[in-house]
Amino acid sequence: MGEADGAGESGDGESRGGPGDENAGSGTEGRGAEGRGAEGEGGARPADESGTAGAGVAKGSSGGWDDGFIARRAAEKGDLDADLDGLEDVGDLSGVHSGRGAQSARDAVHGVRAVHGLTGAPDDGGNTAVESEEHTPGSTYGGSLRRRLDALGELVGLSRARLDGALLAEAGHVLEEASARQRLSSYHTVVAIAGATGSGKSTLFNALAGVPISETGLRRPTTSAPIACMWSDGAAGLLDRLEIPGRLRRRPLAGGDGDEELHGLVLVDLPDHDSALVYHREQVDRVLALVDAVIWVVDPEKYADAALHERYLRPLAGHAEITFVVLNQIDRLPGESADLVLDDLRRLLDEDGMALGEHGEPGATVLALSALGGEGVGELRELLGRFVQERSAAARRLSADVDAAARRLRPAYVAEGRPGLGERSREQFADRLAWAVGAVAAGEAAEREWLRNAGRACGTPWLRLWRWYESRRMPGYARPRPAVVVEEELTARQRVEQAVRTVAEEASAGLPAPWANSVREAAARGSRGLSEALDEMAAKAGTPLGRPPRPAWWPAAVLVQATMTLLQIFGALWLVGQIIGVLEPGLIPPVLVMLAGIIGGPLVEWACAAAARGPARRYGQDAERKLREAAAGCGRARVLDPIAAELMRYQEVRDQYVAVSRAGR
Repeated sequence: MGEADGAGESGDGESRGGPGDENAGSGTEGRGAEGRGAEGEGGARPADESGTAGAGVAKGSSGGWDDGFIARRAAEKGDLDADLDGLEDVGDLSGVHSGRGAQSARDAVHGVRAVHGLTGAPDDGGNTAVESEEHTPGSTYGGSLRRRLDALGELVGLSRARLDGALLAEAGHVLEEASARQRLSSYHTVVAIAGATGSGKSTLFNALAGVPISETGLRRPTTSAPIACMWSDGAAGLLDRLEIPGRLRRRPLAGGDGDEELHGLVLVDLPDHDSALVYHREQVDRVLALVDAVIWVVDPEKYADAALHERYLRPLAGHAEITFVVLNQIDRLPGESADLVLDDLRRLLDEDGMALGEHGEPGATVLALSALGGEGVGELRELLGRFVQERSAAARRLSADVDAAARRLRPAYVAEGRPGLGERSREQFADRLAWAVGAVAAGEAAEREWLRNAGRACGTPWLRLWRWYESRRMPGYARPRPAVVVEEELTARQRVEQAVRTVAEEASAGLPAPWANSVREAAARGSRGLSEALDEMAAKAGTPLGRPPRPAWWPAAVLVQATMTLLQIFGALWLVGQIIGVLEPGLIPPVLVMLAGIIGGPLVEWACAAAARGPARRYGQDAERKLREAAAGCGRARVLDPIAAELMRYQEVRDQYVAVSRAGR
């Protein structure tokens, strides 16, 4: 452990440790001396990245930042002094002074910029490197990512009552992680180094850090827990999220200024993903789900390992933009073997579905190096520097997670064809219900009743008298009351159930299984009690009791029929008077008068029947229409409207899914 320098009593506030010291530069063990130094300067030192007091930079034996550097940086960049002067307004950074070293001052400036929403960071040339990150700590994600996250939240909310909770669990986890990452530093990029046993990931980790931090050797497993290396302060929250304790947090070449391009990088060395210990593999899976990017280290012997490709690379193919695949130990390959192995590695990645970032296209970065010999390490460091300075890895990772969640949710939201409840299905459903309640038979009965009423009004009196006589001769005669003709109860109920099943199947055809089930369930709920409701409706909307209404021409027809009857009676009386000698004999005139009445009566009745067919048909159709509309209204309220509501809800979630998916961006 690093020793606390006694000079802290006099206000120095620095702790010294060698480059390989476990806590060199982190201030965790030397915080007592630093705290005393801070008191000597009249200020309380804030908590450091691992949650301890004293965030000052330890000065290693290899040299470090001095007061002169701050002066030079201030001369090169005029706004640095203004940033440093503003530190006193920020409570958690008020103890940073130029006497603490330029490294701490520069980290504090980044903290101020984060607090005040600034995105500039000094680059190697003293210019401002604008961060492309869409958010700052405490703010919200911006642009298309914000819209996609909002749509995903709406999607989960609208689907919670319709889909299985396990299906929505991944989407909910993405939203939770997005919220957790948003609250943490957007200036830092967390990159994990993962690989198999003996691939040399710890050696690469040390090579990038420039100091032996992670243990290497022949003993396996070498790395038993994740180890983090931070190139700047302010990443404590991120490391707490990864559950990496303070004793496993390191700094590279304490106080060195040669890694400006990596400022903001948090590098994490993981245990072996193929370790024999289950706990190691669980740690790898847990950390990989939280980091912003990952460097996969493979060696010439295990680069085609099925466990790597099937368990990690293939499922994470959509995260290609935040993936580095490094072929290590190329110094062991003679001649052109390294190029052949690298080409085969690219082929395997292509088969995994992982896009390769070649020819300026976005995708995974693939390169060969030797972590032990140093060949290619500088190129990887340069690539990492550009990647980190973009400040967009967290947003890329989150966007890829949303893409993955959208792909898994696709079967639950994307329908085949154009499902819905068309006008034809509605009409056919109304026809089936009308048939079940006997609307057609009721209309025919109303038409017959209208014709019978016409016959009674316009028929000959002798025929009506005969019908009355015949009816009186029948014992137990009672005048029948018109009633709605409905099918036998069991048959009608079966027809109603069949109509409901048919319309539900037509409406749910092509829908994803969860939404098809919800449509069928809504129809089934509405069908309960539908038959009884239709019976009650038919009784109210059926043909009214009593005689049907008569047209305006009926009185004239009755008058003509009465005239024909009077002619018959007058001719008969005239003929009888001639027979008994009261009137002068003359057979032809009374016979002609009587024949006119006898022939005219049936002729008037026939003409009235012919004229009554049209009104009778319209009367029957009107009765059928009323019953059909009543049945359709009952079926619409109980079955069609709930189905339409489910289809509308599906359309809403379908629109949200389009916004969530990559096509909606």
